[in-house]
Amino acid sequence: MNDSQRSAHHLIAAAREVESRIEDALGEVGLSFAKWNVLAKLADAGEPMPLGCLADRCSCVRSNMTQLIDRLEEDRLVERSGDPKDRRSVRAALTETGRQRHAAGARVVAEVESRIFERFSAGDRSALLRIAELIHSPPTP
Repeated sequence: MNDSQRSAHHLIAAAREVESRIEDALGEVGLSFAKWNVLAKLADAGEPMPLGCLADRCSCVRSNMTQLIDRLEEDRLVERSGDPKDRRSVRAALTETGRQRHAAGARVVAEVESRIFERFSAGDRSALLRIAELIHSPPTP
């Protein structure tokens, strides 16, 4: 296995470990990462969002977002409403329970992130962020 392959395998394993720890912590407050991510996007927006826009911000297909909003609505964490600007569009909004659950999720995610990264020096965190940004950004021609 060459250095590039080893790097890719370690990166994937590390990402899965971080995701697993966050999923476990969110489970303690009754959320999955997918549900918490939607609540976070709605909380950040500060207003109801069209489902299509929400799907784009969460990097998922619209049909999956519809199903996720169905589950969040069943949990009384979000509610649907019409869009006054476009009668064909449906928007999602946080309920008060959704705001509270998002805040609880944010606390446990912050705790997990703190535990994971407390061993890292400031330089390590900066290098990791720089590497992640390089991987996530499109290559320049």
